[in-house]
Amino acid sequence: MRRVKVKLTERVPGKKSETKRMIKEGFIPVEIYGKDVENVHAWIGVKDFLSLPHGEAFLMEAEINGDKRVCILKEVQFGWLGDNPIHVDLYDIANVKEIEVEVPIEFVGTPAGVEFGGIFEALMHSLTVKARPANLPDKISIDVSGLGIGDVIHVRDIQPPEGCEILDNPEETVAVVAEPEIEQVVTEETEEETEEQASE
Repeated sequence: MRRVKVKLTERVPGKKSETKRMIKEGFIPVEIYGKDVENVHAWIGVKDFLSLPHGEAFLMEAEINGDKRVCILKEVQFGWLGDNPIHVDLYDIANVKEIEVEVPIEFVGTPAGVEFGGIFEALMHSLTVKARPANLPDKISIDVSGLGIGDVIHVRDIQPPEGCEILDNPEETVAVVAEPEIEQVVTEETEEETEEQASE
């Protein structure tokens, strides 16, 4: 799994004046916690946060006052508009043998059924995976080029990367090629018949 280096600034909880100033200057409060590790309160710049990878899972090497903590992005809280991050939780994996992470799905190819009018529908965009940190994938690629109309991919059909276990319900539908929608064409003759029947 890809590692991303980020520098954080130490944060002192309880200082409202500092909190207001840092937020105004473009920083987001961060909490780092984990198994048998000391919790850390910090700040991350909004620009640094927004530059983090999208569409893939990654490990974050967070440095604060020279101390480096390898973490996963556990949770992000957003403001009421839904697009402005206001708080970030990082989970330190130093003392963890296996971790559970949501890994994005990458659909590869164009389903054969689409050429005959089928509609490809992705119902899941990530899978929950358990693995040792060293075995965590950036993403899980699924080849959908062989899917015909009516074909379905379930979680059970996906071969997990080596050293990984997929925790989602095996019966859950990941993607499907649906039947094409049939448009009803109403002719002038049909309209006249409908009007005649309505008047009788």
